[in-house]
Formats: sequence, structure tokens, C-alpha cells
Amino acid sequence: MNTFAIALLSVALSVAAQFLLKAGMSDPGVRDAMAQPHSLARLVSVMANQYVLGGFVLYGLGAVIWLGVLSKWDVSKAYPLVGLGFALTVVVGFALGEQVSPLRAGGVALICAGVFLVAQS
Repeated sequence: MNTFAIALLSVALSVAAQFLLKAGMSDPGVRDAMAQPHSLARLVSVMANQYVLGGFVLYGLGAVIWLGVLSKWDVSKAYPLVGLGFALTVVVGFALGEQVSPLRAGGVALICAGVFLVAQS
């Protein structure tokens, strides 16, 4: 698998992690726990949620994969690819019914243009 594909896999895992974390934090049990005072029981309740836990697992896996990218590319070349996560997040969010304003879509287009320019260098 080439380095670009590995980088995209890492970014995709991070995007999936975001949506799992959002699903977990939207769970009624987690929202009830978040309404309680800060405590170890609150933390355990949130971390025990399958979506929150799954989100953290995907983040960790994405980070391990990202290490492979960093072993082959300069950070200044690799890190802008993380910006593609913004675009992918907006696309997935839109597919799941989130509102995407023209201003937000324009901002994401600018991020993608920047990633393209960096990739050309």
C-alpha cells in the first residue's frame, strides 16, 4: 500500500472516530451522566459507552497508522492531508442529515485547494 493511501486510511479512521464519539455523546445515558457533577463515576459512565470507546479505538488505530506515514514523509507534506478530514467529515455529516451552509462548504473547498497545492510541491 503506498504512503498516500495509508495517509488517507488514517484520516478516514479519524473521521469515523468523530462520528462514533458524537453518537456516544448523544446517547441518553451519556447525556444524563454529563449532567452530573464531575466525578470518577461520570467518567466511567461515558467511557463505558460502546460508541465512545469505539471512537477512541479508531483514533488510536489511526494514530498508529499515521506513524507509518511520518516514517516516510516530511511532516510538512503529510500533515496537510489531515485537512482532507474536514472535507470527508462534512460529506459524511451531510449524508447523515447535518446542515452544511454555503459558507462552511466554501471553507472546506479552500482547505481542499490548500491540500492540493501542498501535494503539488
